[in-house]
Amino acid sequence: MRMAELSRRTGVPVPTIKYYLREGLLLPGERTSPNQAFYDESHIRRLRMIRALAEVGGLPIAKVRDVLDAVDSPEEPFEVLGAVQHSIEPPTGNREGVHWEAATRRVSQLLADHGWRANVHSPPAQTLIAALASLHELGRDDLADLIERYAPHVEKIAEEDVKRVARGRGIEDTVEGVVIGTVLGETMLGALRRLAHQHATANALGVSADYEDRKRSGSGRE
Repeated sequence: MRMAELSRRTGVPVPTIKYYLREGLLLPGERTSPNQAFYDESHIRRLRMIRALAEVGGLPIAKVRDVLDAVDSPEEPFEVLGAVQHSIEPPTGNREGVHWEAATRRVSQLLADHGWRANVHSPPAQTLIAALASLHELGRDDLADLIERYAPHVEKIAEEDVKRVARGRGIEDTVEGVVIGTVLGETMLGALRRLAHQHATANALGVSADYEDRKRSGSGRE
């Protein structure tokens, strides 16, 4: 297919496709003339992944490139997962002080208590340590204490994720599942949590069931 059809089938504008080609995110098509190239189904799949990572997952282009490099690597899925986590984890800032040390001990203990085969120096562990250190510094130990309650539920979620990824048809499909599941799974889980927060807050405050409908219609506030 020509680029115009590739654009039509994926919903990605032609200028954006050209940008992805220049950035090396999308492999070039097969040249049929100096100014024409032919694209196939693999380009459609790749464009949809790029769009999902950037537009839904919220990753900047530089991070999308890192994630796609992991997809294209010959590594096993576990190694790819580590590479993807390293790519998407936010910077953790200052890694010293009493709060950081206390948070590091707490995360180490959490991993030991649950028997999780994860390293305290891994990117997600460092992100968790940074969050706990900030909560300790803000005097919100009540929120930090939630990690022990969250951990068993998160483990069940992770097990379900892995079950579905393991159904991949071959190593390439499995690796792609690891990447998409990690990035978009974070987005999905975060959105679900925020929706649940809305529900729980409405219940706690006694907000009526039709509050949002009345608010949208401009009929006033509770």
